[in-house]
Order: sequence, then structure tokens, then C-alpha cells
Amino acid sequence: MKQIVDLDKTTLMKLQMISVIEKVSSDDLIQKIVKFSVEELWLKKISGLTDEEKEDFGLLMLMQEADRNNKVSREEIFSILSK
Repeated sequence: MKQIVDLDKTTLMKLQMISVIEKVSSDDLIQKIVKFSVEELWLKKISGLTDEEKEDFGLLMLMQEADRNNKVSREEIFSILSK
């Protein structure tokens, strides 16, 4: 996904200097920086959650991964529950 990021001149110049030093393109460097920053924020937010909130969040993530087209019949559900 492409996004436009507005940077001030000083930050842009620093970014370009770092990209020259690191021998990578500015786009690749921005992607690495954003990925790193998001990971750090993610870990901080997750570590601050209670166990119950972590469980709720995990269930939400699993629900988003579920295939909505995959249906189970009522009989299958009750046969599993009756075991």
C-alpha cells in the first residue's frame, strides 16, 4: 500500500543522509523505520494490557482470520457439544 508522508526539510535531509550512509533507498529506509516504530508501539501497548484484555484481543484477532464462508450445520455443533 502506498501512502504519502509529509516531512519537513530538515527531517527529509536527515533521512536522505542516512539512506546514503546505509546504502538503501529512502523508500526502503522509511519502510524499515515505520515497521520498527509500529513494532515498538505494539509491544508497549500489548504489555500494558491485563490478561483478560489480552485474551479478548486474541479472540478478536482469531475472529478476523476466520473464513466467513465456511459454515457449520446446527447438527454438527450440537453433536460436538453433546460429547
